[in-house]
Amino acid sequence: MKYDVIMVRLGELFLKGKNRNVFIDKLFQTAKAKLAVFPDLVIDKTRDHILITLRGADHEAVVKRLDLVFGIHSYALGKICDSTLEAIRETALPVAIEACRDGNSIKFETRRGWKQFPLTSIETSQRVAEHVGENAPEGAIHFNVARPDQVVRVFIKPKHSLVVAKVVPASGGLPVGLNGRSLLMLSGGLDSPVAGYLMMKRGLLLEGIHFESPPYTTARARQKVYDLAEKMAHYLPRGSFLIHVIPFTKLQKEIFASVPESYGMTVMRRMMYRVAEGVAESRNIRLLSNGESLGQVASQTPDSMWAINAVTDLPVIRPVACMDKQEIMDIARKIDTYDISIRPFEDCCTVFVPKHPVTAPKKEKCELYETRFDWAPLVEACVENAETIKIEAGRPIALDRDTTDEICSLL
Repeated sequence: MKYDVIMVRLGELFLKGKNRNVFIDKLFQTAKAKLAVFPDLVIDKTRDHILITLRGADHEAVVKRLDLVFGIHSYALGKICDSTLEAIRETALPVAIEACRDGNSIKFETRRGWKQFPLTSIETSQRVAEHVGENAPEGAIHFNVARPDQVVRVFIKPKHSLVVAKVVPASGGLPVGLNGRSLLMLSGGLDSPVAGYLMMKRGLLLEGIHFESPPYTTARARQKVYDLAEKMAHYLPRGSFLIHVIPFTKLQKEIFASVPESYGMTVMRRMMYRVAEGVAESRNIRLLSNGESLGQVASQTPDSMWAINAVTDLPVIRPVACMDKQEIMDIARKIDTYDISIRPFEDCCTVFVPKHPVTAPKKEKCELYETRFDWAPLVEACVENAETIKIEAGRPIALDRDTTDEICSLL
């Protein structure tokens, strides 16, 4: 069926009390920005929903764009008509036939937002159902008032009315930008982009930080991160994602030359947190986030997290901490990052993995081993020499891999 309108139904925004209008305004502006590729749409905001008049646009293409906007509970797809009983009944007939096409049963429900309409909600539903039953082809309509497979809803408003049968679930969450910003520790693996997606779903703007160690990591590893950032940029209001690439080779080599092998990974993660905190402070960001999952590797046990987290005062959010790998993989496929993440190019967290990393490190031992080398200026150099790249949605950056790999081989 060719629909006339999409009623964008809000999610958690109804809980926001006095701040409700601020939240709706943010969602409205984000939705308008994402739908700018459809110049003929008419987008109107009301107290409890956003109404999009399609004017010939493909509703599936519009919904696909709206799936990039967090804060939406669902989309009600419908037909628009005048607010008269006759117009509503005529409009409801093809909608009801379409709703029953696969043998589904239906019932009608009316919400009378315009109280001057001459019939009550129940009376309107009854009169519309009578018309549909009398005028539909034989066997085309199946009514079940008690337990319908689908509810056909009539929304009566002063200027127009809507008849809605199809409701599509949306992404939910909160509009991006309402809860501040976070710096995402973005590797090339499965977990961190999924963590970033979940952070954005909770209303956070994201910037990324990535650690690379040429020549041990190659341009292909950086390309993975660029491509992951491009996927996440689609969910941000302005469609762009900033990634801060950290030159980590000197600091990483010094760690593994000075620290016992079993503690190398723990101390390395502590240094990463220090660098991330420095970049976050320079960007006025108050949260760190990452893709750590409890028990997945040695650095992600409770003891390891405690020893590593001790070096920063910033809150660290771990959205996938309690997910199993299958759940993470399912989300990665949903957001189209899975095939990128499984490319076989190592990042700096995997090229120096010790054979027997400690799983219950002591903070005191970490501090002791860190006295064996002058790490502070190396951390400062990492922050100062960070390379910031802007990745735009729909405009992936392709590196000159051959040239970059040749340079790396000479370092």
